[in-house]
Amino acid sequence: MKNTGNIISMIAAISIAMCAVSCGDGAAASSGRSAGTAGGSAKASAGATEAEKADKTDAGDAEAAMEAEDGVYEGETGELADGVTDEMTVGDAEDVKKSAVEGEDGAQTNSAMPEAGQLTAGEWRDNDNWGFLMNLVNSGTISFPSYGIDPRGRVAVTVKNESGEAAANVAVNLLGEDNELLWSAVTDKNGRAYLFTPEGKTAAGVEATNSEGKTQSAEVKANSSGGEQGGSEVSDYAECELTLGGNELYKKTEIMFIVDTTGSMSDEMLFLQSEFSAIAKEVGTEDTYYSANFYRDEGDDYVTKLNDFTNDVATVQSQINAESADGGGDIPEAVGRIMNETLSNGKWSDDSVKIAFMIFDAPPHAEDSDEVAQAVKDAAKKGIRLVPIVSSNTERDTELFARGAAICTGGSYVFLTDDSGIGDSHLEPIIGDYKVEKLHDIIVRIIGDYRQ
Repeated sequence: MKNTGNIISMIAAISIAMCAVSCGDGAAASSGRSAGTAGGSAKASAGATEAEKADKTDAGDAEAAMEAEDGVYEGETGELADGVTDEMTVGDAEDVKKSAVEGEDGAQTNSAMPEAGQLTAGEWRDNDNWGFLMNLVNSGTISFPSYGIDPRGRVAVTVKNESGEAAANVAVNLLGEDNELLWSAVTDKNGRAYLFTPEGKTAAGVEATNSEGKTQSAEVKANSSGGEQGGSEVSDYAECELTLGGNELYKKTEIMFIVDTTGSMSDEMLFLQSEFSAIAKEVGTEDTYYSANFYRDEGDDYVTKLNDFTNDVATVQSQINAESADGGGDIPEAVGRIMNETLSNGKWSDDSVKIAFMIFDAPPHAEDSDEVAQAVKDAAKKGIRLVPIVSSNTERDTELFARGAAICTGGSYVFLTDDSGIGDSHLEPIIGDYKVEKLHDIIVRIIGDYRQ
């Protein structure tokens, strides 16, 4: 609880704000968050409705003053923030706090970080909820391809050894007519892989090959006709199970962060800057390597910035801390180029578990769709599990692009939620029920899910 002097300061701030309202000196807007739009049984976002916001308009300045006064104190104990004194006004105190994270020119610096563990998120794996996704597609609620990525016509493959145990790290190929190679992937530690039939092609068979060169094949037959999308039939292929001795589990894990550093990504940049070392400490560095890569768009200070894998956490942390959110301007960013450089042509090891977290809030340029689709196909062939983390102010096409990329690489779709109260509103995805968690915890758990 705050002391008496603090309460007096708060009352004074409220009185000033109410006076400003009565004199018409610029009412401040309420900071309530609107509920996200969702389809199916998607979870509704927390936050005020537009009607509730309207009811609060007259008290907007008073609420803003209260929030400003609260910002002078840190935590539930009511302790004064660093650099703030009892003699300061609320405005003076806010200037002190602001200067902690901004230089004299207003540019973002790394001198003050938000408390770790603040951003909240949800996770959804379409490959584990395939019937749900196909119902969305067949009803016309969503549609693919999205930026060249088309997860329809999936062939789910399970490879087991002679003892019935999961066979990890087995290369699997989807073959079309005349043995045309349509898609390639690598089984995970559960012996699972996903292959995809390009539109206009017919899947005929699956071939699996282990490190000893031994192969096993199976015929692919369409399980059911899933309806139509845009006049073309959508088929859900039956799952294929093959028996083949697997390779040894990989001890090495390579974890890549691909980060959009344009101007709208300041909250996400601060999250990574304040929490990367904690994530790495929890995950560990034994046989674990990290790489941080950044991108913006044509015309910015840089388009892409790449770094090699290393197990030196301090080095990666310094690379992340050197970045600030700037540039951009229009909606699409250089997504195609960074995916080409990191997924298609990145320096990944052959004998490693590969995970790529892509943190972004904008889609690729439409003209880069072919490059994007090829990068996803290359990632699947190498066994790179792509985990998009979609941030605030995104649109539906960004969600579908991200979900398609996660599906086609055997990855997972992660999205920030409004529950933390940090940043702008976040789009509610069209998915089923999900659990709201700390983003930190989701990242650590996903790494554990894929490590062998």
